[in-house]
This record gives sequence, structure tokens and C-alpha cells, in this order.
Amino acid sequence: MSNCKEGYIKLLSKTFKNENEVLEEIINLKSILELPKGTEVFISDLHGEYEPFVHILNSGAGRVRNKIELAFGDTLCRDEKNKLATLIYYPEEKIKREKEKNKNMVEWYEKTIKRLVEVCRRAGGKYTRSKVRKAFSKYKYVLDELIHVPEEVDNKEEYYNSIIKSIIELGITDDFIVSITDAIKSMSIDHLHVVGDIFDRGIHPDYIIDELMRFHSVDIEWGNHDILWMGAALR
Repeated sequence: MSNCKEGYIKLLSKTFKNENEVLEEIINLKSILELPKGTEVFISDLHGEYEPFVHILNSGAGRVRNKIELAFGDTLCRDEKNKLATLIYYPEEKIKREKEKNKNMVEWYEKTIKRLVEVCRRAGGKYTRSKVRKAFSKYKYVLDELIHVPEEVDNKEEYYNSIIKSIIELGITDDFIVSITDAIKSMSIDHLHVVGDIFDRGIHPDYIIDELMRFHSVDIEWGNHDILWMGAALR
């Protein structure tokens, strides 16, 4: 038993500096087990159809819309919810169209960022704060602060609004919106299972493969059409 304990200590010492770090990790892992399970999505028969596949990812297989409903319920009309969903799915295109018709982008930016923060807060609700932070590719500190400082908290409302004002004044709003929508989509699907047939009739299975290589958590079970293409490539 003593040798066994020494073996465990030796293994732990490769990852942790001291006993406190080990205890902290035990607390962290045990608490994670009590969190709700992340959303797993199963998809099959993609058949090289890149655009429908990307829409599934962008919509979180319907989870993004669900987060919008949870965040706003009856406080937003259906049209406003649809616009917000479209922005999350395709932010660059939506921002471009908004600029073409909207003369007061500052007001739109303020309203939109606040709404996106609320949706992001809902999307990350089942994850640890550390995992949520890892979903941010940019502006990690700013996003972390906005998500964990509810606007209705009286003594931090000015702080919250000041962050949003600074984002707009610095001219990074478009990039910031893209970053937060990317995080929402990333957290909407915790793990993706591709169950066969990436290849076949569609013209862009290679684009789908590229997208899967960028996805944060995925596994693939090859289908009969995939095996045919692999065999052809090896001839």
C-alpha cells in the first residue's frame, strides 16, 4: 500500500506543485460532476452539402434559438428574436446590412451587445466559468466581466455600461460582436458526433472536413460513402 501511495504521489507531482493544488483540483472535478451535461449533437448523411451543415453549426442545431427564448421570453417580439438569431448565425452579413439602413449605429450597438451578453450568459450557464472563458477567442477579460456582472446590479451598472461604451468608442464593436456570437455558437454544442457519410453528392465535402477540424470537440464514424472516397484516393 505504501508503494502504491508513493506511485500516486509521483504521478501527481508531474502535474501539481503541491498538496493544495491537488485538493483544489479534486474540489473542482467533484463540483463539475454536479453540473448539467453539455449538449451533444448527432448528425449524419452530410453528403458534401456544406451550406446546410454550416447552418446547423451556426444555429447550434436549434439551441441558439432556445437560449434566446430563455433569455427574453415575452419581453422581445418574434421579429426582434428572429433578427437576433440571424445576427448570431451570420454576424458579418447582418452587421453589413444594418449599416446600410441604420443611421444611428451607436444605439443599435449598445442594445445589441446587451442582448448578446444575456444570450451568452444563458449559453454558458451549464459550464464552469473557466470553460466559458475558454470559449472566447478574443476579448476574454471583457467578455468574462460582462457576462458575470448582471446589468441589474445597481452598484455595478455604471461599470457595465462603461465597458460597452468603451468598446464602441474604440471602434472594435464589429469584431467584438463576431467574437461573442462565436462563443455563443461554440457553447451551444458541447460535442458533435458525425455519424457517417461526409462525402457523396455535394461539391464541398472538403469544406466540411476543414470545418470539422476547427470544431472544438468532435468525433467521426465513417460511412460507406466515405470509405468509397478513401478507397478511390488510395488507388
